[in-house]
Amino acid sequence: MKKIIIMDIITALVILLFLYASFSKIFDLWYFKYDLSKQPFPKWLQNILVWAIPFSEIFIAGLLMLKRTRGLGLYLALSLMLLFTGYTAAILLHVFAFVPCGCGGVIRMLSWPQHLIFNIFFAVIIAAAIRLRHKTLQDKQLRMQV
Repeated sequence: MKKIIIMDIITALVILLFLYASFSKIFDLWYFKYDLSKQPFPKWLQNILVWAIPFSEIFIAGLLMLKRTRGLGLYLALSLMLLFTGYTAAILLHVFAFVPCGCGGVIRMLSWPQHLIFNIFFAVIIAAAIRLRHKTLQDKQLRMQV
């Protein structure tokens, strides 16, 4: 029971994060497009990312809301957070020249080191939720065999 509560809390946090981040980008689309134009990506990719990022976040949040698709949602959320984390690490390692934050809302106010910690924190708790989910499913299968 405790595992399920922890998993539900983590899932709720990730849903809130992804919905907040996506709607912040959508509601301030001009600013998000401007930030993306300053990213080290080709123009054609920027035009895709301006819609793909927020709608991916909404899609993943939707998957996380449904018990039936929560497992897939957790794996996709972890993948997206690891992509964001890798990109942030590359910025901190000066792989790119100046790069503005293309984030939405208050997340935009974080420094790059704070952003890296934030992303790592969410990647770790999502990974923990995946592990808890597997343990819970294994426990359930063992109970059914007895």
